[in-house]
Amino acid sequence: MVVVTAMRIGELAERAGTSVKTIRYYDRIGVLRPAERSESGYRLYGEDALDRYRFVRAAQAVGLRLGEIREIIALRDQGETPCGFVVDLIGRRAAELDTRIVELAALRDELRSLDRRARRLDPRRCHPRLVCHVIDGGA
Repeated sequence: MVVVTAMRIGELAERAGTSVKTIRYYDRIGVLRPAERSESGYRLYGEDALDRYRFVRAAQAVGLRLGEIREIIALRDQGETPCGFVVDLIGRRAAELDTRIVELAALRDELRSLDRRARRLDPRRCHPRLVCHVIDGGA
């Protein structure tokens, strides 16, 4: 494996499997460390930028938001171990998912009930004032 000490933004994007636009965005919001600049003004990134990008993607994959990820990275950059903070975030995200699952199950039940009702309705009897009597049963 070749170790690259400095790579331009396009190289980083290619190695990360993402777009230059994404790298610029992550740079702008502070998820990546600010890039060094070459004499000609090109952004130069080290291997640590690729590692950090991979961390960001992994954190997003488990449901963390970019703002939260930025906080984790800030803790690490301040020399702190962010593990306790991450555990708290994961616990909160799991609780949010539990709530969302209950909400989605209720919505599913409502949709199934609506589907059963809709199958009994005659489209020819839809009142002209209604857009669709399957959803709006009033009138």
